[in-house]
Amino acid sequence: MKIKRLICLALVSIGAVVIVLWMSFFFRKKEQERKPEELLITYMNYIAGREYGEMYAMLHKKASGMIGQEEFVKRNSAIYEGIEMRDMTVKGIAYEEDRQMVTYETSFDTVAGEIHFKNEAHFVKGEKGYELVWDDSLIFPDLDVSDKVRVCTTQAARGSIRDRNGRVLAGKGVASSVGIVPGKMRDRKETVQKIAALLNIKQETIEKKLSEQWVKEDSYVPIQIIPKVKESDLLSLKPKRKAREEWEKHESLLKIPGVKISDTEVREYPLGKAAAHLVGYVQSVTAEDLEEHAGEGYAVDSVIGRSGAEGLFEKELRGQTGCRIFIEDAGGYEKKEIASVSVRHGQDIMLTIDAGLQTSLYEQYKDDKSCSAAIDPRTGEVLALVSTPSYDNNEFIMGLSEQKWAALNENKKKPMYNRFRQVWCPGSSFKPIIAAIGLDCGAINPKEDFGKEGLRWQKDSSWGAYYVTTLHTYAPVILENALIYSDNIYFAKAALKIGAEQMEESLLRLGFQEELPFEVKMQKSQFSNEEHIETEVQLADSGYGQGQILINPLHMACIYSAFCNNGNVVKPVLVYNEHPEVSYWIPQAFTGKAAGRVLEGLKKVVSDPHGTGYAARRKDIILAGKTGTAEIKASKEDNSGTELGWFSVFTADPKTRRPFLIVSMVEDVKERGGSGYVVGKTGKSLDKWLEEM
Repeated sequence: MKIKRLICLALVSIGAVVIVLWMSFFFRKKEQERKPEELLITYMNYIAGREYGEMYAMLHKKASGMIGQEEFVKRNSAIYEGIEMRDMTVKGIAYEEDRQMVTYETSFDTVAGEIHFKNEAHFVKGEKGYELVWDDSLIFPDLDVSDKVRVCTTQAARGSIRDRNGRVLAGKGVASSVGIVPGKMRDRKETVQKIAALLNIKQETIEKKLSEQWVKEDSYVPIQIIPKVKESDLLSLKPKRKAREEWEKHESLLKIPGVKISDTEVREYPLGKAAAHLVGYVQSVTAEDLEEHAGEGYAVDSVIGRSGAEGLFEKELRGQTGCRIFIEDAGGYEKKEIASVSVRHGQDIMLTIDAGLQTSLYEQYKDDKSCSAAIDPRTGEVLALVSTPSYDNNEFIMGLSEQKWAALNENKKKPMYNRFRQVWCPGSSFKPIIAAIGLDCGAINPKEDFGKEGLRWQKDSSWGAYYVTTLHTYAPVILENALIYSDNIYFAKAALKIGAEQMEESLLRLGFQEELPFEVKMQKSQFSNEEHIETEVQLADSGYGQGQILINPLHMACIYSAFCNNGNVVKPVLVYNEHPEVSYWIPQAFTGKAAGRVLEGLKKVVSDPHGTGYAARRKDIILAGKTGTAEIKASKEDNSGTELGWFSVFTADPKTRRPFLIVSMVEDVKERGGSGYVVGKTGKSLDKWLEEM
């Protein structure tokens, strides 16, 4: 039995070997039987996939001039990747048996646009069947072995960003570009160490840039942008310390073999910190950017908008880089142009922003955690968007050191945090909105006296220990006085009269829980953390801007515009038009009667000596507005919470030559004067801006 089993196993093994040999012969035979036109398609697919080793394996080596694999791969990869070949298609394939030639048409996209040409490929019989006869003309029909394929780019000039008066917010500047030519380095490790120490960057950062796929021995690899030293600073009797330090840095860098420093055009932001969150900044493209935006005209020396208006209008600002691909002969002369795309310089973008108002608001609030939004209440043109504390966007152009970047991100005041895009608890600045809602739905009779309740009130004992508190008593307790004295109790009662269902319906109509129709994406305003206002106490608190009410400052400014526009809420606009067409985001958000009634009360908030905005009054123009102080605490029993201070102010006379509406919010105003602190700051900002105008 054992012998029989061994014999059976031997037979099975022999049979398996026979099958394997037969299958190998079969597939080799099939490979040898592949037609030249089929082989051409395979070869072109390898080109598209950048599989250079597979391409080389298809060659008849002797007929192809005995070209080595390394040389073959280097030649093909340098050309195809240098022109950024992609999306290849092949058609019109035909085989001429007598010539053993395959004719075909191919096209593909490149950095200089589409390339299309007819070509032919020669095949001969080899050991493995038909094999390709390769020479340089298979890349381009007119390409010889001694020719080079050149790519010449003309960088598009980036468009400027300007304010409504033509003042530059982002434009051309000059700095020094520090780079390395790899082939001129003596000792790579030592060179990298010295440069890293002088530029205060990690060695790994330099190594990564030197290892990019596009880098060749004669490439200029930009490492960092540093400030350009002005001769006037050095030649002065007392050279500026910073200029002297920069000059010494330049000198030390130039002593390192392989380092090159040249003037380079950079983006410059004249307003700096005053408009950094609004304008944003650009940075040099990375390898990831080039991959993500392949085919969009970016080159290794391009910049890309990272935030603010720079990122928002990137497509318009950057334009289109010009590019030519051509064949150059051995003598350095242009032999033939293969493809070209003309340079198209970027567009200039003019914003509705008023640089003077932007700067004056920033100067007043630069040491606070704050945000401000200013608009023209008639047209919706945004005049200012300020977030403080801020950062200097010019530093991003020069390249932030890791220490500086860490300091920005670890700063407790969060200078990189864009506050004007967020939502905040509005406090009493929300009361005019409640007033208009109540008037329109009939819940508020402007002449009705709600009764004196002292400084605290609750609806009934069902509220337990919770009371609504206010700061002043007055008589009669009617709408106008409630606005002047900013009475929490009056507006808590008004909210209860309006009711949760009507409140939600009205706030949804005013744009709550939807995106603001504006170029810059803002966080959505809300009236509750849940889908609905859940309790009676939450509803009462909502009446004076507490509870779970959160609103974006620009959204607030837009709603306030209804008090200037007979009840219509303007649509905010950021791009300047010399002859703006007024567009309403929410037509008839309030009736004209309700808007007018609230407007009269808001005028007295500023003009009446008892008004909370009285400190902002002016003799030259009629102002209206509303203050607000919002308590931010963990619970109703929390006594250690902070306060947000608000002031919304606008020109109330329709004949005002330069109308404005400003909404400002400041964090941590507790024990600093509450909303009065904001009134004073905004008043000073207005004084300076109006004086300059």
